Amino acid sequence: MDLKDKLVSSFLAFESKVDVEHPVHDIRSEAIKNFEDKGFPSKKAEAWKYTSLKGLQKIDFSIFPKEVNALEYKEVKKFFLHEIETYKIVFIDGIYSSFLSETTHDGVDICLMSAALTKPMYKPVIDVYFNKIASKDESLTTLNTAFSREGAYIYIPKNKMPKKPIEILHFSTGNETSLMLQPRNLIIAEENAELQVIERHQSLTSNEVLTNSVTEIFAAENAIVDYYKVQNDSKAASLIDNTYINQKDKSVVKVHTFSFGGKLTRNNLNFFQNGEHIDSTMKGVTILSDKQHVDHHTLVHHIEPNCESHQDYKGIYGENSTGVFNGKIIVDKIAQKTNAFQKNNNILISDKATINTKPQLEIFADDVKCSHGCTIGQLDEEALFYLQSRGIPKKEARALLMYAFANNVLESVHIPELKSRINKLIALKLGVRLGFDL
Repeated sequence: MDLKDKLVSSFLAFESKVDVEHPVHDIRSEAIKNFEDKGFPSKKAEAWKYTSLKGLQKIDFSIFPKEVNALEYKEVKKFFLHEIETYKIVFIDGIYSSFLSETTHDGVDICLMSAALTKPMYKPVIDVYFNKIASKDESLTTLNTAFSREGAYIYIPKNKMPKKPIEILHFSTGNETSLMLQPRNLIIAEENAELQVIERHQSLTSNEVLTNSVTEIFAAENAIVDYYKVQNDSKAASLIDNTYINQKDKSVVKVHTFSFGGKLTRNNLNFFQNGEHIDSTMKGVTILSDKQHVDHHTLVHHIEPNCESHQDYKGIYGENSTGVFNGKIIVDKIAQKTNAFQKNNNILISDKATINTKPQLEIFADDVKCSHGCTIGQLDEEALFYLQSRGIPKKEARALLMYAFANNVLESVHIPELKSRINKLIALKLGVRLGFDL
């Protein structure tokens, strides 16, 4: 039985564990039909031309963990942003860990998706927001919708801001020979609300792990959402991350993606600007080695006039690694006065590394300011020689140039402790120790 058939047949077992009378039941049932019709995407599809899932489909993944595994805080402390206080929503092998978590209902709801999907008090919000912007056609999104049960539920009412940043952490422990996880997050920032979220998927084992994650983010008028994805997983872990963002008038949403680890990572980031004077920002730093593969797919749909979007992705690729960037900006006819910027710059530090980049613009308005571009090259030999002539060893000189290359992305990280942590991760990936923070 291949993975697709196993997932479809497992849906019946999943249904027996959830409330079939709940309105979400119909959504799940329709979603599994869509997945059964489409199956896993292949390289024949233009959007998946450079990323193959064939290898993952041959693995006999466990769909449900057989037992709960406990973790001590000291075992995973380094993966938390422990330098500051945060709210924490923690899952171990897909199961919520109350011991490691810190949730709240003090003016805001920072809790579990399973509670939001089953408790009547959350039904009005679920009816309005759940599965409203997640794709009904993208097969892996519909697969997640079919098995949607657990994840983070964050609801910030009007004029509210959580007292602390929020961390969403998913740990896999290796209890299973191979495990597939499907977390579902729903994040809602009402009018004038503000929040910061840090998301991380971390395998603690050399066993195969495949995570198929979906996050829906709603930013109402004047809301501010600052979202950070830290992807530094083991070489046996694969992540498919689908994020859908709906913005209203004058809202600001920023998503930073730091991709340093994992075997295969696919980031699908989709912004929909349903209002005026909206600001959308997507920035990323990717540093790969060995045979790692990262694929960034972005979409910004400018639907109304007087809005902005900014994309800036930097990639450093070594050894036999592969990078993909496919960014699309769509400007509707009515979306006049749009200012859209897209840039993808890459450095290849190995002759065997590969980058496939495809920035795209689809503009149907005539009064806009839109630009896109990409570069692929190597380190500047003259700059490298200059640093060496000042007494800096070649290895450190190369690292300094690569730090400078990624610096403008780090400048917009608004949590100082996270910025420091990312700096250390970059230094570790580059194999150097530098005596300063950017």
